[in-house]
Amino acid sequence: MTYKKLILTSAIGLLLIGGGTWLWQKTHPPSAQAAAAVGREGGSSDKAGRHGGPGGGKRGGHGKWGDKPSPVTAATVKTADVPVTHTALGTAIPSAVVTVTSRVAGQLIQVGFQEGQLVKQGQLLAKIDPRPFETALAQIQGQAVRNQALLKNSQIDLERFKTLQAQDSIASQQVDAQASLVQQYQGTVQADHASVESAKLQLAFTNVTAPVSGRIGLRQVDNGNNITTTNPIAVINTIHPIHVVFNLPEDKISALIQQSQSTLGTRKLKVEAWDKSNTQRLATGVLASLDNQIDTTSGTLKLKAAFSNEDNRLFPNQFVNVKLFSETIPHASVIPLNALQHGPDGPFVYMIVADEHGDKVRLQPVTVGHTDGDIAAITHGLASGDRVVSSGIDKLKDNAKVRIKDPNRAFDKEAGTGRGAHPPRENDGAAQASPASTAPEASRPHRRRQAGGA
Repeated sequence: MTYKKLILTSAIGLLLIGGGTWLWQKTHPPSAQAAAAVGREGGSSDKAGRHGGPGGGKRGGHGKWGDKPSPVTAATVKTADVPVTHTALGTAIPSAVVTVTSRVAGQLIQVGFQEGQLVKQGQLLAKIDPRPFETALAQIQGQAVRNQALLKNSQIDLERFKTLQAQDSIASQQVDAQASLVQQYQGTVQADHASVESAKLQLAFTNVTAPVSGRIGLRQVDNGNNITTTNPIAVINTIHPIHVVFNLPEDKISALIQQSQSTLGTRKLKVEAWDKSNTQRLATGVLASLDNQIDTTSGTLKLKAAFSNEDNRLFPNQFVNVKLFSETIPHASVIPLNALQHGPDGPFVYMIVADEHGDKVRLQPVTVGHTDGDIAAITHGLASGDRVVSSGIDKLKDNAKVRIKDPNRAFDKEAGTGRGAHPPRENDGAAQASPASTAPEASRPHRRRQAGGA
């Protein structure tokens, strides 16, 4: 019995709530401001449906999504002679590296250079104690004087023996023996002369001089040490000229070899060295040589460029960016690099053409001669004066309608009036109406009606 009362009570409560809600709506109609808002929403939907927008274009509106032109930025094709530049990462190396050592063993008594300075060929770098070598030279010179005297005496005896032989006073055998003795002394004197020259040379080696010109490194031995011919004193790097070694891919080698051979004897290919950030040019030189084989592990060929380096801006083992100018493409069509696209059939661009309905794009295959930085040189497919799409390419396809916008503004004329402004939405005229001007005017008659009814 209790369950039936509960159901009856709930039904009566629902009827009372529904009746009260109906009575409230009848006695309190919606305000004019709410009606205007509902009207604006309906108008926007209708207008969106008429213009093929998301509210009704796809469901039976009068337009389609693809009928609206896509905003793009256009670039005009220009004709210019484009130099072909190969870029690579290179390392500066000295043209000669010489380790300075003593050619005789002895005590180092003097170091005549400053670490890191530029030295010239023949400049005194170090000195070995010369006294042992001076003593040896004096000893050999004394021996040579003695042997020279013996030679002179034997020659006098030989002349005397020849006189006696002419008088038939001595045997011919004695004359022959004396002549042989003279020859022995002559050989001894000649050997003494060579020994003296060798001793003088050893004495000269006590002065260690620079074998080449260049920049000398840190000192590796100090004064007072007994050194041998295996102890290095310092290292000299020849930096005038200096070389830069870099690698290029093997697919560029054939054209590069032909270009270098065609210029052989007339001029050498120009090479530029730039700093690590690739913003400042350090030096300008020429291509000196190519390696005789390709590295199979990397598929590259090693090349060497020579730089005079008179201002010492290149330093051994310095990493630089290398630009090799191999040739020049004459009368090439130049376009921005971002206008160039790549598809399954090769590179192409979207070329802008005009018809009676406005501008549209056409997919134009092109042949790329070279790309450098932010430009691309086209050898076939474009002519001077043609227009291509440089930005806004993402949603384009062949024969799509486009609208060229001003690249200096954030939005084109149809989309806004100021940099950074948001594009206006359709029916914004109704949506942007001020509440202070619309809502009070719509609500005043309602208040008057309430007053009159009261």
